[in-house]
Amino acid sequence: MGMTIAEKILAAHADRESVRPGEYLWCRVDAVGGLPLPVFKRLGVTALHDPSRVYVVDDHFAPSPTIDRANFMVRRRQAVESFGIENFFEYGRHGIMHQVFAENGMFAPGELVAMRDSHSVSAGVFNACVTSVNADAAFGHILGENWFRVPTSQKIVISGRWPPANDFVVGKDLVMELAGRYGTDMALYESMEVTGPAVREMSLSSRWTIANMSVELGAKFCLFEYDAVTAAFLEPRVNRAFEPVTADPDAAYSRVVELDTADVEPLVACPHDPGNIRTARSLSRERIRIDQAFIGSCTNGRLEDYEMAARVLRGRRVHPKVRLLCSPASQEVWRQVLDAGLWQVFSDAGANIEHSSCGPCFGGHMGVLGDGEVSISSSNRNFQGRQGSALASVYLANAATVAASAVAGYIVDPRELAGG
Repeated sequence: MGMTIAEKILAAHADRESVRPGEYLWCRVDAVGGLPLPVFKRLGVTALHDPSRVYVVDDHFAPSPTIDRANFMVRRRQAVESFGIENFFEYGRHGIMHQVFAENGMFAPGELVAMRDSHSVSAGVFNACVTSVNADAAFGHILGENWFRVPTSQKIVISGRWPPANDFVVGKDLVMELAGRYGTDMALYESMEVTGPAVREMSLSSRWTIANMSVELGAKFCLFEYDAVTAAFLEPRVNRAFEPVTADPDAAYSRVVELDTADVEPLVACPHDPGNIRTARSLSRERIRIDQAFIGSCTNGRLEDYEMAARVLRGRRVHPKVRLLCSPASQEVWRQVLDAGLWQVFSDAGANIEHSSCGPCFGGHMGVLGDGEVSISSSNRNFQGRQGSALASVYLANAATVAASAVAGYIVDPRELAGG
């Protein structure tokens, strides 16, 4: 019996010829993210296994909004210096970790990376096993190893045209379609392998969004095959040898899920569950008012997202009772949007253009919701209290739907404004 991509990567990092789902392994890790300083303090750690493969950034509270957070960052900067960590991305070079670490060569095909944030599965778009191991990431920092349970794997086959005949459909809509059909536990502690003819034509940004939100389906890993699209992004950034990994033809999957892009249209996840899916078209008729709209996050804060939002916003103004916030996934993306001339469109429309931060996505700062407020967001989660008050409501959608809703003042299908 052959092996899946996840099984092959885990086997290679455990020095095993083969592995099977359910086995527990100690595996070498190629890189780690973050600095669990309280763990280091308890253990008396004074040196790391490989400081050159430790990556650190301040993204959730950037720049520091409180004195306590500022003091936290003082300690973190001191630790970065004392441990000899070079891959620290200070303000101006910063961004959300899942974007900025990739831009700086952290991930490569065939690698195994341990992180401390649930959306670390995003980097599976680069044909690498990347996941959150929470506080256990300290093992990787100190020993260069972490323990893993080998997951079962699902194959997700996406067919049809790309881009789809339905305008304003991107990877966000595909992953929300899966959540709506199969539930947010469809891949609980499983590896998702996403493939198919539509994927091979798909932009990196749309693939990245699917990988990012796979954790909302319970996935441990979300893996894509390596191709020319991936290479165009990675090869200028990664300065070490790597070898892409493909599944064996006789690999075993817990199930195969097929999705045709023709069956998908702009979708919205309604409160308070990423699996509570409705079409934007059906919600348009209900005229659900909004107070805030957000385009950004590690999910949909890339150039493709701002391009599609600009198609809707050009020549229009944000509704006077709506706040439109824009926070790109990294300062590199911020500059890409600037160079494309799109910030002018957002500024003319009345948007608030922010720097790169997780703040509005998780309700930390720079866009916290108050009691009774309603937000539509291009981010990944709409749990109760996710973006501020537990009495607020958050809807999730792609960037075009967010932009159209910001103009209308209520949730609307972007095709209604764009003539689609």
